[in-house]
Amino acid sequence: MTTRVGLVGLGTMGRNHLRVLRELEAVDLVAVSDVSQESVAWATRKYGVAGYREHAEMFEREKLDAAVIAVSTGAHLEAGRAAFEHRLHVFVEKPIAGSIDDGRALIDAAKRADRLLAVGHIERFNPAVVELKRRVAAGELGRVFQVHASRQGPFPARIRDVGVVVDLATHDLDVISHIVGSPIERLYAETERRIHTEHEDLLNALLKFRNGVVGVLQVNWLTPTKIRRLSTLGEKGLFVADYLTQELTYYKNADIEHQPDALRSLSGVSEGEMIQFPVERAEPLKVELRSFLDSVENGGPVEVDGEAGLQALQLALALIASATERRVISGQELNPVPAGRPERRDGR
Repeated sequence: MTTRVGLVGLGTMGRNHLRVLRELEAVDLVAVSDVSQESVAWATRKYGVAGYREHAEMFEREKLDAAVIAVSTGAHLEAGRAAFEHRLHVFVEKPIAGSIDDGRALIDAAKRADRLLAVGHIERFNPAVVELKRRVAAGELGRVFQVHASRQGPFPARIRDVGVVVDLATHDLDVISHIVGSPIERLYAETERRIHTEHEDLLNALLKFRNGVVGVLQVNWLTPTKIRRLSTLGEKGLFVADYLTQELTYYKNADIEHQPDALRSLSGVSEGEMIQFPVERAEPLKVELRSFLDSVENGGPVEVDGEAGLQALQLALALIASATERRVISGQELNPVPAGRPERRDGR
């Protein structure tokens, strides 16, 4: 089965989607749309697809199965809702929307249309993260104590509509929550604005999960080299996942390694063996889009749905509020119960 796709948005990320969609098998990239006539002309000339200035016209005139939306955050709701009105499955770049209300409206539109909504939290599909999640879930760290995300690099002049929390920290909020598998009970953040003219460009934050795990986020646009690293500490050792090199390294705790299972408990920590686990490298965007298109073909579910995308946005906005209001945020402000879904106490 070939899935017919329309792409909305030809900015930096949209062009990445354009390239990958043309490389994937069983995908027919039918048309693209962008407000820039120059961008549309470039795409139609280079890739031989139909081009439109208005996505509404593209949805109306082309026979599509799905839409990939990579426009500015504030335009996600309008473009997504238009796609759902034409009964298309939708992949929307993260964050899901510019506000909680818009995000909820997009989820509701997907439900009314009975179509899939996937949110582009690409780091879930990084092979190093996939392998880390598998090993943590298998109990290779024992009890998890802390997850530390470091996402730092130079200032991207192209990003003006949001700050570093919504643009970058949403990645780590989603991945850490995915690894830990428990709701966040409280958080506290400090932010600064050093270069950006309107929004924060530095974040340091602490998260406390219901199961006792501590999350640490260091995110900025002020570091003169790109760092993308996730460290997961547990009683048996430390995993370090490097997003850029797609490497996963394990540092064993020698004190617990040689104890009999019946007597095993954390009585000390000492340096043990270092292991570099083999990870089959792949382009995360290609894996992500393939996952979405497989879900379209098979009827779902998607890996990162609207509720997960909305939760990441909710937590990001809570970090901004914490820093602005200089207070710890906890309780229902962090984990609102989705409409029609009862609250559970087991972290699912």
